Amino acid sequence: MGDRCAPDTMENGPHMGVIGPAAADPIEHSGIINRENGSGVTTRLYMRRWVIVFLFSSYSLVNAYQWIQYAIISNIIMKFYNVEAFAVDWLSMVYMLTYIPFIFPVTWLLDIKGLRVTALIANALNCAGTWIKVASAKPSLFWVTMLGQFMSSFAQVFILGMPSRLASVWFGANEVSTACSIGVFGNQLGIAIGFLVPPILVPNVDDMDELAHHISIMFYISAGVATAIFVLVVIVFQEKPELPPSQAQAQARNMQPDEYSYTASIFSLLRNKPFMLLVISYGLNVGCFYAISTLLNRMIIEHYPGEEVNAGRIGLTIVIAGMAGSLICGVWLDKTKTYKQTTLAVYILSLIGMLVYAFTLNLGHLWVVFVTAGVLGFFMTGYLPLGFEYAVELTYPESEGTSSGLLNCSAQIFGIIFTIAQGKIMDKWGTLAGNIFLCIFLLIGTVLTGEMIFCMLTQKTSFKENTLYKIQEENMGVAILKLPHQYAVLFKF
Repeated sequence: MGDRCAPDTMENGPHMGVIGPAAADPIEHSGIINRENGSGVTTRLYMRRWVIVFLFSSYSLVNAYQWIQYAIISNIIMKFYNVEAFAVDWLSMVYMLTYIPFIFPVTWLLDIKGLRVTALIANALNCAGTWIKVASAKPSLFWVTMLGQFMSSFAQVFILGMPSRLASVWFGANEVSTACSIGVFGNQLGIAIGFLVPPILVPNVDDMDELAHHISIMFYISAGVATAIFVLVVIVFQEKPELPPSQAQAQARNMQPDEYSYTASIFSLLRNKPFMLLVISYGLNVGCFYAISTLLNRMIIEHYPGEEVNAGRIGLTIVIAGMAGSLICGVWLDKTKTYKQTTLAVYILSLIGMLVYAFTLNLGHLWVVFVTAGVLGFFMTGYLPLGFEYAVELTYPESEGTSSGLLNCSAQIFGIIFTIAQGKIMDKWGTLAGNIFLCIFLLIGTVLTGEMIFCMLTQKTSFKENTLYKIQEENMGVAILKLPHQYAVLFKF
């Protein structure tokens, strides 16, 4: 067994035994009893897991970049294609709208066909979308650029639900939050590049031929990168490691196909009150982020005319700060497992950050906007991995892809509602009124988060009794595993 796994190097780490010729390599060995034949199952961590998660982050980056590449230069896109602001907003909102009807069949596909098939479809669609946009760099071809954006938005449906599933399939029990954060990190970095690069590549010039040339360059760059990553995914991306990385995955591999029903899983989640409260509160938070990102150019240009490049830099600041928040929250959860306390604290700080941003945007000092936007991004975007990982904790043994899909579906619905409503409010009453509108819903989300935590604390069964968990006793060498079919197995290492 050690020879068969030789191409992948194991990381140093806690282990309970080694086998075969690879005894020099540390191997996590646990005696989970196989229900079929009673044999022990060895768990192992492969270095390849880092390649897989960073490759996922790369194609998630390219897809997320395309989401915001039009919105951050919306005034330029309006001029080039001779369309209204609302039409340009739809180039962003199509990402949200496409997700809603397709998330359930795509989640089913992820559960049935696995990670590799999902990754291949996502990259094929993403690559196709970028090349369609290359053909749309003419003022009369707005419908073509919308078609390309639709293809890319369809690819997003196959991407957003994958981080938690990929983390659980490839990473050890004490790494899943960090791995999930890295997966989300790629998406956030793509948004950051989407804020920064388009204002640089596409200056606000009046000559339509020159503007078409700049837009074409922007499209060619994204198409080239998407194609290169597609080739890498075809060659490198694997479905799962040969040996499971954790006891939870070892048990999941032992489940028979007839033990899982996608429809039953959906209904089970819909009956889970704490999870449904998380779905709504997560949607409110992330929906606010989507609206701010889509309308950021309009917000900044209203108070700071001619500052398209700085609008992109402010968006970059929001996302870079959020990336730091995401990684810190991921590592913090792996170390402390304080899901309830951390989720509530970050939500409250997101609300405070939004209030400060709303009331300082019109002060006339761009440096103040950079600071307040950074604080807002740190907490609001840092909430993303918290929602994913808390959902997994609340819903085990249901599929991570299903719970993530419901979270993202909620975010897309609220994102569309908030973007349209805030845009209309800004047109009539200004940016302050639009941002206060978002603050009200963040306050509602904070209350719902508190209600969710109260619900968990007052349930008859404890939090861990609803989750896969392991109790290790060093002196006894015994662990208890809560199985999906609701009975426990006692085993020795």
